[in-house]
Amino acid sequence: MSYSLPVSWSTVEATAAQVPVQAEKLSNYDLILQCQTGTRPDRTAFAELVRRYQSHVERVLYHLAPDWQDRADLTQEVWIRVYRNIHRLNEPGKFRGWLSRIATNLFYDELRKRKRNAHPLSLDAPLSVDDGEMDWEIASDTPGPDEDLTTREFYDQLRDAIADLPEVFRTTIVLREIQGMAYEEIAEITGVSLGTVKSRIARARLRLQTQLQNYLDGQ
Repeated sequence: MSYSLPVSWSTVEATAAQVPVQAEKLSNYDLILQCQTGTRPDRTAFAELVRRYQSHVERVLYHLAPDWQDRADLTQEVWIRVYRNIHRLNEPGKFRGWLSRIATNLFYDELRKRKRNAHPLSLDAPLSVDDGEMDWEIASDTPGPDEDLTTREFYDQLRDAIADLPEVFRTTIVLREIQGMAYEEIAEITGVSLGTVKSRIARARLRLQTQLQNYLDGQ
């Protein structure tokens, strides 16, 4: 990917290695406020912001595009967009969600450019199902030593079931259950109505429940 941007990622990355103690002591809220001061973010404060939230960006992009080899490039572009637009964030307390939306929108921008036929989305982390509502939480990417074969097989079936979903269903499930976005946010990102988002998630959950029940009944 090539971009024409007013800030060099290498400059931000180099600064991150020399974060002053003062920036490290700031709360997340105050750190974001400091980054919003002036026409451009203070570089030392912004470098600390990158350090604190880098893993979150990487996790979001990993779940959206686990098979892409250039996720590091996407991560860099996320932070460049944050650098350029952080002054537009009116509620610093909602920075994490705002950051997730930037990463997700960037992914879809790149996906449209590539016009891929392959499935870019998958769930590569085990999930737990509670009360039959399919309200999922991310578990460890690596099964623990006490996980038995049956449990691992079930997670494999769950991942396969999600991979088999139509792309529109798979997208809404990832945005809702992996990224924890609100229905309204998903509607804004995917460009469909709120009712359509809710319908897609409900239909996706029903299909997953049916497929997983067939697997369990066959044991």
